[in-house]
Amino acid sequence: MLLIPKDCVPISHNPSPLGLPGSGGPLFYLLYQDYAIIGMYARKRMEHMKTFKGKPITLLGDTKKIGDLAPDFHALNTKSEVKNLSDYKSKYIVISVVPSLDTTVCDRQTRTVNSELTERDDVIVLTISNDLPFAQARWCGNSGLDNVITLSDYLDLDFATKYGTNIKELRLQARSVFVLDEQRRIIYLEYVDEMSQHLKFDELISFVKKLPKE
Repeated sequence: MLLIPKDCVPISHNPSPLGLPGSGGPLFYLLYQDYAIIGMYARKRMEHMKTFKGKPITLLGDTKKIGDLAPDFHALNTKSEVKNLSDYKSKYIVISVVPSLDTTVCDRQTRTVNSELTERDDVIVLTISNDLPFAQARWCGNSGLDNVITLSDYLDLDFATKYGTNIKELRLQARSVFVLDEQRRIIYLEYVDEMSQHLKFDELISFVKKLPKE
């Protein structure tokens, strides 16, 4: 006996509810784009759950993948000036995304990524959060790090929408990181599953340090 999940759609009763071909053959299971096909039924595949301190969250926006061209975006620097991704000309760009700089995990992420990766002259790190520009400026002043670049996406969530990092329930950025090459294609990324956990620092640092130099 086949138990059909309640959210399945009977393809045989509605030949093309999802733009899928009908099926009258034997039981089968396959993946078709974002749908799981079980016999004559289909349902939306479940995405891997993201959580914030153990509670489920919803990420809004356009989730990126390796090989995607990084969309240009605008955000505010610590002087409340509008900056765009296209303003930064370094060969490689690391975009480090944190929910808030005023937390231990985000503080460590920002310090680690900046101190480890900016040793290379051809790498620049942009740290993005929804903290207000003056709060980011305060953190930078207290960090003891030189040349940290922070950008605030609080105004209209332009970055969060284009990179799929908008936590709907909290209006915070989802912890993540993106590495862009000279053509501004995404060559490395990580979306953390549990927002209170750290990035995979060792993998990120190793990847960036092995990038070809000019």
